[in-house]
Amino acid sequence: MSDSTSLHIVHTESSCGWGGQEIRILEEARGMQARGHRVSIVCPGESKLYQRADAWGVRAIALPIRKKRLPCLMALRHWLAAQGDIDVINSHSSTDSWLAAIATYTMRGRTPIVRTRHISAPVTSSAPNRWLYARAAKFVVTTGERLRSELINNLGVRPDASASIATGIDTTRFVPSDAVDARRALGLEENARWIGIVATLRSWKGHRFLLDAVKMLNDPDVRLAIVGDGPQRRALEDRVRELGLTERVHFAGNQIDVVPWLQAMDIFALPSYANEGVSQAVMQAMAVGLPIVTTAVGSMTDVVHDRETGLIVPPQDAIRLSEALRRLLNDPALAGRLGQQAHLYAVEHCGIDHMLDRMEAVFRHVVSESRA
Repeated sequence: MSDSTSLHIVHTESSCGWGGQEIRILEEARGMQARGHRVSIVCPGESKLYQRADAWGVRAIALPIRKKRLPCLMALRHWLAAQGDIDVINSHSSTDSWLAAIATYTMRGRTPIVRTRHISAPVTSSAPNRWLYARAAKFVVTTGERLRSELINNLGVRPDASASIATGIDTTRFVPSDAVDARRALGLEENARWIGIVATLRSWKGHRFLLDAVKMLNDPDVRLAIVGDGPQRRALEDRVRELGLTERVHFAGNQIDVVPWLQAMDIFALPSYANEGVSQAVMQAMAVGLPIVTTAVGSMTDVVHDRETGLIVPPQDAIRLSEALRRLLNDPALAGRLGQQAHLYAVEHCGIDHMLDRMEAVFRHVVSESRA
């Protein structure tokens, strides 16, 4: 197969949520289309992925694949069988991975599956999971090296049938800019010092610890911008009132374009304590040139190197988080150096073309092997 051969790539995603995983699927699909490949996304009709795919210029097919049930399996199997020209399936969540694996196992001329594992939640070392990851999937992609090592050690995934490929970001959009100008455009206080977080409001993203850390700073000039929405919104708003931070915390909600919000910040913080690969938001903030404060959860340290491209603090530790934030606020030279080094690292290592190159190579490899 020549490198110019166009592939038909099908992504499956059973999740109905919205976050970095879904954004990666759309970014990757759009990027592969631009390279001449045909891409389809199979997902539930009620999912945000389906609802937003058209705006990204990506074809999405609504199928009832939210649950591991026979009707869901048959719906996916019937659709796959009707296509006839699929080269590779890229599954993303547990449910759709199981449905795709069983569906293709029962079909003639099995289509190879690439399983992408986005989060760091542990996978039980059971016989079914070992079959799913080490046999049903022809190749496993993780979003961080630590995740890959865990799957190799715990589930028997072959090193030569796996790769860590972090999500790529558009380094032509996520660029440094004047923070005061960005704040003025967003209607934020121009002379305040802004700490920011961009993340779905889920418990494990650590927003609660960030609020406690901001309270500990006891600095009337500091503001916190929380960009994103999710199930923890009300609880976090209640916590803001309890801490007396109502005038200093700004809930921005979901933003179609987070670039100006990142450009308005002085410091980016993501104190996650579970379920991370390598955060897209962290890489975006690095590309914008922000100093980062985060944890070593998942594979975050693949890109955030302590005291080089950011500061690493223990998870669920508001005191250490507050100390790191205060250190950056009180030492502009350190903040500037970390931000500049973060920007240079992101431009060199985190661009979307790097991700697309590596994913395209994986797809071509498994297709070539399946036809050998």
